[in-house]
Amino acid sequence: MKPSIVLSAVVAAAVPAAHVSAGAPASAATSATPGAKVTSSSAAPASSSSSSSSLLSPWTGPQGGWPAFDKVQVKDFLPAFDAAMAENQKEIDAIANNAAAPTFDNTTLALERSGQALARIRAIYGVWTSNLLTDELKPVQEAVEPKLAAFQDRIYQNAKLFSRVEAVYNARTTSKLTPEQQRLTWVYWNNFVRAGAKLDDQKKARVAEINQQLAVLFAKFNQNLVADESTALFFKAEDMAGLPQSFLDGAAAAAEERGHKGEYAIVNTRSSMDPFLSYAERRDLREKVWRTYYSRGDNGDAHDNNKMITEILALRFERANLLGFATHAHWRLDDKMAKNPDNAMALMMQVWPAAIGRVEQEVKDMQAIADAEAKAKKQKPITIEGWDYRYYAEKVRKAKYDLDANDVKPFLELNKVREAMFWQAGQLYGLTFTRVDGAPIFHPDVTVYDVKNAAGAHVAYWYFDPFARDGKNSGAWEMAYRQQDKLDGGHPVLVSNNSNFVKGKAGDPVYLSWDDVTTMFHEFGHALHEMSSNVTYPTLAGTATATDFVEFPSQVNENWVSTPEILNKFLTNARGEPMPKALVDKIKKSETFNTGFEVTEYLAAALVDMKLHLAGAGKDGKGIDPDAFERDTLAALKMPKEIVMRHRTPQFRHVFGSDDYSAGYYSYLWSE
Repeated sequence: MKPSIVLSAVVAAAVPAAHVSAGAPASAATSATPGAKVTSSSAAPASSSSSSSSLLSPWTGPQGGWPAFDKVQVKDFLPAFDAAMAENQKEIDAIANNAAAPTFDNTTLALERSGQALARIRAIYGVWTSNLLTDELKPVQEAVEPKLAAFQDRIYQNAKLFSRVEAVYNARTTSKLTPEQQRLTWVYWNNFVRAGAKLDDQKKARVAEINQQLAVLFAKFNQNLVADESTALFFKAEDMAGLPQSFLDGAAAAAEERGHKGEYAIVNTRSSMDPFLSYAERRDLREKVWRTYYSRGDNGDAHDNNKMITEILALRFERANLLGFATHAHWRLDDKMAKNPDNAMALMMQVWPAAIGRVEQEVKDMQAIADAEAKAKKQKPITIEGWDYRYYAEKVRKAKYDLDANDVKPFLELNKVREAMFWQAGQLYGLTFTRVDGAPIFHPDVTVYDVKNAAGAHVAYWYFDPFARDGKNSGAWEMAYRQQDKLDGGHPVLVSNNSNFVKGKAGDPVYLSWDDVTTMFHEFGHALHEMSSNVTYPTLAGTATATDFVEFPSQVNENWVSTPEILNKFLTNARGEPMPKALVDKIKKSETFNTGFEVTEYLAAALVDMKLHLAGAGKDGKGIDPDAFERDTLAALKMPKEIVMRHRTPQFRHVFGSDDYSAGYYSYLWSE
């Protein structure tokens, strides 16, 4: 999940590319439950009804096996989860009730080996909830999530188990553990303590209640957002003036899929909204698309998220207090690199004044062009609004740098960009990628690749799911189905990259924007982080790091997009011709163009996120009204009226689709 961040000479500029993480962090961990990790394909399956056996059984196939995506039935999730949790509970009880003195092997390592069936199910379930959220799955999700939260709390609040975890932790420096074993011991102990293992029984019970309530609210928040993002506006051919043919082809295909053949669908996602606002000549239609997009989750209807956000914030604040922290933000940052909200806020506010100052200049440049156009056409002048920003920014880009983004697109074909990523990974890390036919997949759009290292050894299977569809979270993200480890013979990584590019006509090439390409390299950087992992224990593998570090490797990986090797070898047009040097030079000269907009929309969201979670119970303890808080906070920050925060509060999946990036959206800037 990425906003990408670029430091420019003008401002330390956080520059998000066109994507949103889908309710999961950059790497969606297979499980937050202690011991529930996918490590082995040889463990016996949990006992269950035959209907859910495909979810419970060890994965079969080459190189440690792969998920049987082709056999998944939604109705099997609930019984499979029940069976897997029952099996895992027996494992946990055996560890907690062990009469032998606590040791690394009989406690920490035993936890690390436990819960494998549960981890396999959670991995597959995560794929379905983020990529295939159907009406059939929604009630299952609402039933499963609180069950998982309660199960996790039963483990973390198990006093006998924690006494063993703490005993191993207290002896970690005197019991001849390796540095890696000491790290794993600390991670387990820290997770238990942060979850409330040291609380009294009454507080433990309330924390467990809160976690179950939050699990349901997170599920409903995501469902509401997916519902709003699955809607579309339909336009006629005469409405589409100014839009490039590649976009029109995709919009026509999207309309036909939705029963509107002969029209054009602007789906309510960033991948449709962004190009429409950049090129559509009809100002009234730009406003319509803009308002529809930025009102997701905020329409006062059945999919409105505001009430749930108020509840989420109140529950988070109460939980933080029970755990001994002033606010949810203090709890979240306590074990991160930033350590506390003050440090994160200081960094953001160091950047903010320059960002909004840059916006002021960008708006002046756009207004000058708009005024000149009105004068030439003898029309009434307009004032630049939110729905005009992208459109007139492209005109400024053309005027200042003689650069039209549509001139770049013919060199940015999806398959060639993927080949460029593979080649770059080979040059840097010695990795090779070979397509695998016959692997079980969860949708026909998915392709699978066998990844080998420089010595020719298998290190991963990489799944690529590039296209938008109804029921799929918007944005782009990386997800690990199985972490790397060297435990019990070792297991390679299963990892995916997921995007939301718009398909054109069947068989036609799909062309991307420069931001799309940067996003692909960013998310692939997360996958490379997973593939390069070389640890013994899966809990420590890959992207299992602090959120304000995990974005660092992915941001580094973006830097190779504009290298001459990539540009000349892979970013070529349909005739195989590389991007002309003059065009490359224009791109490089315009690298800091529009950074005011990009930094400000990102940073506004990060600041509102942090301030929401520092506000406690709200004014006079009456709770927080999300819309009012967003409006008042942005006004106090002097947010330019022409820009909307990148993720408005009712649609902020990073923050309200789970706890993962709550009070943590600052992480992209911190990693930079």
